[in-house]
Amino acid sequence: MPTYSYQAINEVGTTVSGTLEADTPDLAEMMLAGRGLIPSRIKEQKRGLEAGGLAKVKYLLEGVKTTDLILFTKQFRSMLRVGVPILRLFQVLEAQTENRTLKLAIASMGQEIKQGMTLTDAMGKHPRIFSPLYCSMIRAGEVSGTVPDVLERVIYILEHEARIKSDIKSALQYPILVVVFLFVAFIVLLTFVIPKFVVIFARANLVLPIPTRIAMVMYQILANYWYVILFVIIGTVLAARRYFRTANGRFVRDSFFLKLPLFGPLFIKASMSRFASIFAILQASGVPVMTAMGILSGTIGNTAISRQFDRIQERLKEGHGISAPLRSARYFTPMTVDMVAIGEESGNIDEMLREVSAHYDDEVAYAVKNLAGAIGPMLIVGLAAVVGFFALAIFLPMWNLTQAVQK
Repeated sequence: MPTYSYQAINEVGTTVSGTLEADTPDLAEMMLAGRGLIPSRIKEQKRGLEAGGLAKVKYLLEGVKTTDLILFTKQFRSMLRVGVPILRLFQVLEAQTENRTLKLAIASMGQEIKQGMTLTDAMGKHPRIFSPLYCSMIRAGEVSGTVPDVLERVIYILEHEARIKSDIKSALQYPILVVVFLFVAFIVLLTFVIPKFVVIFARANLVLPIPTRIAMVMYQILANYWYVILFVIIGTVLAARRYFRTANGRFVRDSFFLKLPLFGPLFIKASMSRFASIFAILQASGVPVMTAMGILSGTIGNTAISRQFDRIQERLKEGHGISAPLRSARYFTPMTVDMVAIGEESGNIDEMLREVSAHYDDEVAYAVKNLAGAIGPMLIVGLAAVVGFFALAIFLPMWNLTQAVQK
C-alpha cells in the first residue's frame, strides 16, 4: 500500500505534518479529514527501487496464475451484483489481491477508469493478464448492460480450461518422470559402466561385439565432444523458440501437434470443446457472428485451427451461413458441423453448441484418463530397448570371455 507524506492544518490552526498509508490520494485526504485535519499538501513517498525499477521488474517477472484471475473475476462479479461503485470496487480488489502483478494492474485500471476510460479499454492495456476473449466478453457485457452475467460465463470458461490443463498435466507426470529417469540411466551406463568393462575386455584381447562397439563410439563422442553437443542442443532450442514465435513457426508447430498419434485427436477434441463453449457464450451474449469468429480466431489456442477462421469469415461475408463454411474447413469434426447446422435450422444454435461442448468435455476427460495407459506400453518398449542394448553390450563380451577361459 502506498505511503503518503502530508502537511495539514489542525483544529487550532497549527500546521502539522506526517505520513500515512492509503490506497489513493483521495483516500488519504478522506482519512486526514476524519482526523479533523485540513490537508494542504499530500505527496506519495517513493520507496527506493521498489517504487521504480524494481516494481517494474517484479511486474515483468511475476505472472498471474489462473487461480488468481478466477478469484479476481469472482470478487469482481460479486461486488458488481451488490452495487459497489466501480472505483470503490477497484480499491477493495487492490487491497485484497496478493499477486503483485495483478495488484499493480488493478491499481492502474482504477486510475484509468477514474480518468474516463471504459472497463474494456482499461483491461485491454494489460494483455498479459486479460486475454482477447476476456476483454471481448467484457465489451459485450458493457454494451448489453449485463457485465455480472458475462463475468459468470468468463468464470466458467477459466475454471473449465484450468481443469482440463490440470488433468493433462496429471496424466503426463508419470510418463515424463519415467522418460527422465530413463535418460539419466542411459547417460550413467554409457559414461561410467561401459568404459570400465571395456578395459577388462581389452586386456583379455577379446573382439568386441557390435553392441559394445556402438556403445564405445557413443561414449567417445560424448566424452570428447560434449561441448559441441551442448552447443548444438542449446542453439537448436534457442533457434526453435525464436522460429516458433513467428506466425509461420506457430502454424508449423501447431499443425505438427494435431498430427501426433494419441495427442493429435486429444488436441482437436479440446479445441472443438473450446470453440463450442466460447461460441455459445458469445451468441448468448449477443455478439455478432463475424465479431465472434474474429474473437475465436485469437482465442482458440491453436494457430492451425485459427487460420481456418479467416477462411470461414470470408465465406460468411458471401452469405453462406455458418455450417457450410465449417464443413469445408479442416479440423472441424462432423458432429460439430452437424450440430451447428441443426442449430441454424431450429434457431437455437447456442443450445446446440453447449451440447457439443459438453460432449467433447466428456471425450477429453475420457481421453486424458486413458492417456497414461496408452503411453505405458511405449514406455515399456523404450525401457526394454535401453536395458536390452546395454545388456548385450556388457554380457556378450563376458560370455566370450567365459568361453575363452574354459578353453
